[in-house]
Parts: sequence; structure tokens; C-alpha cells
Amino acid sequence: MAETLNPAPFWFLRHGETDWNAQGLSQGRTDIPLNAIGLAQAERAARTLQGIGGIATIVASPLIRARVTAEIAAAALGLPLAFDPDLQEVNFGEQEGRPMGDWYDDWIAGTYTPAGAETFAGLLARAVAAVNRATAKPAPVLIVAHGALFRALRLAFGHEPNVRTPNALPIRCAPPRDGGRVWDVEPAALAAEA
Repeated sequence: MAETLNPAPFWFLRHGETDWNAQGLSQGRTDIPLNAIGLAQAERAARTLQGIGGIATIVASPLIRARVTAEIAAAALGLPLAFDPDLQEVNFGEQEGRPMGDWYDDWIAGTYTPAGAETFAGLLARAVAAVNRATAKPAPVLIVAHGALFRALRLAFGHEPNVRTPNALPIRCAPPRDGGRVWDVEPAALAAEA
């Protein structure tokens, strides 16, 4: 595969829930804010990240749902926050605001791209480049971004890409220890509700 990640472990956090997430709609670049559940999820994720400890750098997508999730985590961890526009969600073109459907599998397979949308291969290249920039910063790094972007990263990790990423669940991503090509991708245990 042409898209290769730096062999550096990092944490990934998808943004908290939005109303469009709850309705099963494709958000893409449409800048939808967190809903009340999403804000609570972001707070819970921040507590979980505090329990993990040691995070040195936070880099996030500038879209509001990821930005607010990252701001909550950064405040809890007492860290500054950097943004990378290449961590933005994929542009779904004409599918934004519409229900996720059968077209999604074909988009990932590269056999269909909605009008005005970014290809999955384009998303993969952009996501890997952004993560590589982030993991060149002081470690451990927390990346706060989006679900489709993480599907592309899953492919770079050597995993099945078309798996939904839960909202606001910190995931540790670590390069293979055995010299293979499949990364370890493990969700953190969630902090107890406070």
C-alpha cells in the first residue's frame, strides 16, 4: 500500500454525537455542532484521557464537532490544541445530509464516488499525511477527528475499513510489535459516569 503511517503509537478520538449522527445522516464537511449527548460524551472522553495520562500533543480537525470535542479534552488535560485542515471529514458531495446507504460500500471500494465528493483513496492519502504530521510532534499524540477518516486509517492499519467508529471513545492505535503489517487498535475503558 502506498499510504504508510509513521510507526508511532497515537490516540484517536472521534467527535461526540451530533443530531445528524443520531439520525444516521452523512455529515461530511457540513459543519454540524455537537448535541447535548455529544457534549456529555466529550466530557466523559476527557475524563478517560485524564485517567490514561501522559498525552503531550493534541491535533484536531477544525470542524466544530471535532474542535469542541478536542477543546474539552485539551482543557481537561491542560494542553494547547493544534488544528490540521487535512483531518477534516471527507467531502461527501451530493450525499451530505442524506441517509448513509448502500453507496457507502461502493465508495470505500472505489467503484462509486458521489457527485462532488472526495474519493476514498483521496481521503486515505490525506488522512495518512495528516496523522504522520501529527505523530512527528511530541508523543503521545491525541488526534481528534471523524468517522470516515478513521475508516481510511483502519485500512492503513491493515484492518477492515468499513467499521463504524463510536462517538467520543478514545482508541489507542499502535504499530505492529511482531514486524507484521496489522496495527493494534484498542478502545480505552471509559471513565465512570460522574
